[in-house]
Amino acid sequence: MTFRAAILSCSALALVPSAIGEEGDKPWSQADAIWGEEAMAEARAQVLEKHGDIRSTYIQAERFELQSSDDEDVILLDGNAWIGGDINKLWIKSELEYLPDEGEFEEAEVQALWSRAISPYFDLQTGVRYDFEPEGLAHLVIGAQGLAPYLFELDSAAFLSEEGDLTARVEAEYELILSQRLILQPRAEIALSASDIPEREIGAGVSQIDAGLRLRYEIKREFAPYIGIEWHQRFGQTADYIEAEGGESGEAVFLIGLRAWY
Repeated sequence: MTFRAAILSCSALALVPSAIGEEGDKPWSQADAIWGEEAMAEARAQVLEKHGDIRSTYIQAERFELQSSDDEDVILLDGNAWIGGDINKLWIKSELEYLPDEGEFEEAEVQALWSRAISPYFDLQTGVRYDFEPEGLAHLVIGAQGLAPYLFELDSAAFLSEEGDLTARVEAEYELILSQRLILQPRAEIALSASDIPEREIGAGVSQIDAGLRLRYEIKREFAPYIGIEWHQRFGQTADYIEAEGGESGEAVFLIGLRAWY
């Protein structure tokens, strides 16, 4: 059974209406009476594969940037990739923070997530996350990602570590189109924790908010350098942990980076 047979079945139905039994009031199964259920199931599978369930891939460096502050410089890579169709995808997300002055990674995490479309604009995601730095630690992940009203891009997730600690993270961003190539992107990230985690310098409640602006110029849609500024603020017990180590609970960082996708 081929596409040709699937198309011809419509003409056959017009010529042989008596062949349609009680199933005739179900449009998607009318051709079964002419060609048979098995043959039509194969034809529908071909149509779905070629026109409604195409597998594709996407790789993106969302933020590849140098963050510079009075205390230290940080090279950040926030990247993701996926493979799949409109309904189901496999997502790989990573976030790395490298300290060039010290020659070591401050943070390094990777997530592997199964993503399922639950509405036209949102996916439910679940899987695992592993922190290579500052310590080897595995987490279960459940979250949602998609496009909220007024074109806000949201990415939220809750993490349950193997040690029983529950944390969460919410990221939101928006794009202001200033010209065909110049785009201003406000972005905010909120970190939360259900309890104090002293060994990771995390306090209960809202532990940190990062908010900033990035102005990028799209040389090509797939290649866009940018500059920006961002404010990092820790709260509550998290701020106390940082200040006890001689750090600042709040700081401004200047950004220069690149956004690219393939």
